[in-house]
Amino acid sequence: MSLIPSLLGNNNRIVLDPFSSDVWGSNNEVSAFVNARVDWKETPESHVFKADLPGLKKEEVKVEVEEGRVLHISGERSVEKEDKNEKWHRVERGRGKFQRKFWLPENAKLDEVTASMENGVLTVTVPKVPEKEPQVKTIQITG
Repeated sequence: MSLIPSLLGNNNRIVLDPFSSDVWGSNNEVSAFVNARVDWKETPESHVFKADLPGLKKEEVKVEVEEGRVLHISGERSVEKEDKNEKWHRVERGRGKFQRKFWLPENAKLDEVTASMENGVLTVTVPKVPEKEPQVKTIQITG
């Protein structure tokens, strides 16, 4: 469960999340990708993002780190080609372009980000800079 409210908060008021931005859909198409969710958890060693992208291949997804510590996940699900001998009764699966952006904290090692995709789940791991132990200097009391 996220500590940040959803895009549509109570009473359907729009609540802006300062840590992410979303753009979904293409050419005025409504995309079912809007229902896809991204989890972001922090471990002692890294930040881990998991995105549900069912039906997409890794070649259809792009993961980038932009200037200013921005993690950018984007992709596109193509429209299936129509055959003149086929008759569609219903189209509910999402298609079109999508993108998600997350501002990464200062402790992120941007040059060591990794990504993998398995069974429609994209996992992006952003290692963290190890926290330095505070240096304590003992001062001798005189007098």
